[in-house]
Amino acid sequence: MVEKNAVVILGATATGKTACAVAIARRFSGEIISADSRQVYRGLDLGSGKDLGEYGEIPYHLVDVVSLPDEYSVYQFQKDFYAVFDDIASRNVLPVIAGGTGMYLDAVIRGYRFRDVPENPALRSELAPYSLEALRDRLLKRKKEIHNRTDLEIRERLVRAIEIAESPGDEEPAPIHLAPVILGIRFPREELRRRIRIRLEARIDEGMIDEVAGIHAAGISWERLERLGLEYRFTAEYLQGKISSREDYVSQLYTAICQFAKRQETWFRGMERKGVDITWIENGDLAAAVSYAEKFF
Repeated sequence: MVEKNAVVILGATATGKTACAVAIARRFSGEIISADSRQVYRGLDLGSGKDLGEYGEIPYHLVDVVSLPDEYSVYQFQKDFYAVFDDIASRNVLPVIAGGTGMYLDAVIRGYRFRDVPENPALRSELAPYSLEALRDRLLKRKKEIHNRTDLEIRERLVRAIEIAESPGDEEPAPIHLAPVILGIRFPREELRRRIRIRLEARIDEGMIDEVAGIHAAGISWERLERLGLEYRFTAEYLQGKISSREDYVSQLYTAICQFAKRQETWFRGMERKGVDITWIENGDLAAAVSYAEKFF
């Protein structure tokens, strides 16, 4: 049996990943590393579901590490993850990785290879007149496998992806070998939808609309908020009057989150097809998750 050096908790939104990670970290005196693409941002609290009160005494990492309007990429996450993982492991503490951002999880589990490429002003000037379609064509001619499909939809990310793809040099290998026990939390579809609805209504009651309004009032554009997706996009549209009623806002956002949960599940199935071994824990059974982890640690 390969010696394991971490636990990963993954699953769709509203499956209780944080509670599971806390239970395992508490059992093995571990520390949690978040793998969530929005929880890295300071101020994105209710909309990103940080639920910091759940952590209690458990140390956690990669939450609130960057401020808007800055961008945070999967490459930056991977770099930060390796630094945090190395620190935790050097203290003989168990890293517990928890999140639902499939690409972030895949990047560290399967060890995506990236390069640290500086900006190229001459290339950026050359690409300035290109349409989105022309930029996509140029990128796909150089790079067939695209980890992040958002790179094909946002101009700034397309330009950066081309910059990296056309730069000389080899991609850097992962500096650590991650050998995790991977636990997936899942629920039957109707139960997951029920949990999504309850959590959405609770976040709105706790002040999610005011949170988004406050972020905009602090100088963050509506466009930047919309690019954060889901709760932030629909709430920004509601505050701008693009969604006419609160009832429509809640209904549209609920539907979008359910669709997102299906995409997350599809991503995790794709990871399994690529050789990632996920042990599924049904119905958020924390005792079963802890019991399974006890076989390895």
